Amino acid sequence: MFRVPIKNRSRTSRRTLRARCQVVRERDFRLVADRVKNLSASGMLVAPADPVLTGERLIVSFRLPQSDFWIDAEAVVSRVVHGRRAGENTRALGVQFDNLDPEARRALELCLCHAPPVPPGRSASEPPTPALVRALARLSATGTTARA
Repeated sequence: MFRVPIKNRSRTSRRTLRARCQVVRERDFRLVADRVKNLSASGMLVAPADPVLTGERLIVSFRLPQSDFWIDAEAVVSRVVHGRRAGENTRALGVQFDNLDPEARRALELCLCHAPPVPPGRSASEPPTPALVRALARLSATGTTARA
């Protein structure tokens, strides 16, 4: 199967999206996380997380919300959230996808365009309030941006 590398990984915006997943360590196939907290076209934040090291190789699998489409991808741990900083209330892993096949990437991007963005300045492990999610969804739907 032909794979296209993801470019501009740092420019993809994270979206608030909650879903069940399976994240297993490639070397021993041990389950290390089972919940998506936020998602982008280049990776995701998952929790709860068993201890793993930055750079460890993973295999991730999750179903896109409100569809029957499954994403299966190889990934690398890019960040480990230990839950010790202010605003962090749990352990989590930042995971970066290695490559996604074109069909999976298109399906993921379509799903993400309907999800609200992760609020700026909030901890990655802190869930947004329902009122904030509704407000961001309205802004996203109208194509406007919030100003400080």
